[in-house]
Amino acid sequence: MDGIRIQNYWSQEVEALIATYKQFETLIPSDKHEGAAHHGEDGRFVEDLIQEYFSKYLPKGLEVLTGFILRPAVKTGVSGRERRNDSDEHSSQLDIIVYDSECYPVFQRFGNSVIVPPEGVVAILSVKKHLNDGDVKKECEALWAASKLCRTQSSNDPNDKVRGPYLALICMSSKIDKKKTDNLDWIFQKVTEAYSKDETPKFDDLVGYIGSLSEWSIFKRRPKGKKVVKAEFVNLLHKEGESHLGLQFILTGVLSVFYDETRKNIRRPGFTAFPSGRNHDKSMGEIECDGER
Repeated sequence: MDGIRIQNYWSQEVEALIATYKQFETLIPSDKHEGAAHHGEDGRFVEDLIQEYFSKYLPKGLEVLTGFILRPAVKTGVSGRERRNDSDEHSSQLDIIVYDSECYPVFQRFGNSVIVPPEGVVAILSVKKHLNDGDVKKECEALWAASKLCRTQSSNDPNDKVRGPYLALICMSSKIDKKKTDNLDWIFQKVTEAYSKDETPKFDDLVGYIGSLSEWSIFKRRPKGKKVVKAEFVNLLHKEGESHLGLQFILTGVLSVFYDETRKNIRRPGFTAFPSGRNHDKSMGEIECDGER
């Protein structure tokens, strides 16, 4: 296989992204620590930068946003009642939500900050300037919680499940430095701990990618066959000329979900709610019509 042009292109894009961030550090330097002078703005700049880059590559109908997922316990589709015993739930604030705004509505929007229903969520990305010891388990747990909100059906058949959003944890560089064990083995151990709860996660709930864009990647392999009982994770230390790997893993995952067969049967999301048992006050009368369509 060839593909060298594409690999070189994505490598150049990653290198340009990192160079843009370094320009920010150059213009707003800190005298006390590595990076820019203001931690809050530093982190927001990284999120905005990654949002901007991903927005260039994805199909027009997909928006790269930030905000919350709201899963209301209301009817879905024409008569879907699968949430009748649930309560309204929402996610924590999410760094990046890749959302199919061409097919699905938005509850609230202020610029790129939104509150959206789960049906249109294609990917959820957690973004860190530096990956620190406490980030891995915490962020994987947050991604899992958000993923569970996005469990939906493509029809009224409870067995007809829609593929869940792609999940990733991205950093510009890692500050994790273990002396007695391999750093990536330690990170995977924290991922394992995040999913070691009473409930066994679905394959889609497991983070699909963790990585430092230019340095290394931990990647979840897509299984073959219908019965999936384990998810295999592998790592790659980026060699010279392989800075494209992380970005390509993420783009492949996002597009894989977007074009998945289970998402072709678009179903009306849970977006409106009327009071239970509320009857009309008065019938206004009838007007004749000639068929439904």
